[in-house]
Amino acid sequence: QVQLVESGGGLVQAGGSLRLSCVGSERTFSSHGMGWFRQAPGKEREFVAVISGNGGVTKSTDSVKGRFSISRDNAKNTVYLQMNSLKPEDTAVYYCAGYSNYYPSVYDRPEVWGQGTLVTVSS
Repeated sequence: QVQLVESGGGLVQAGGSLRLSCVGSERTFSSHGMGWFRQAPGKEREFVAVISGNGGVTKSTDSVKGRFSISRDNAKNTVYLQMNSLKPEDTAVYYCAGYSNYYPSVYDRPEVWGQGTLVTVSS
């Protein structure tokens, strides 16, 4: 079965940086778009960013533009979320997501999810 495993979460101070990683188990990893979502305490899960199968196209939500960057290394079956200039409102469980679509849009529904990694940003 397809499995996504996130890592890299932790406690950081506001203004700091953190890089999340997500490793996929599927042989055809490069044929799928990937993404990141997050869910803050007491809030609904929200879209953060997506990346096309070859990494050529990325999209992100307005609240993280200029601060977060999504990337991937298909040779390692890994997608990353580089988070800079972190704010307390970025505190959330971050979930890696896999799409059937090679070029997912911000409206597409992921097919598989990781279990999440907690990012806590202190004031």
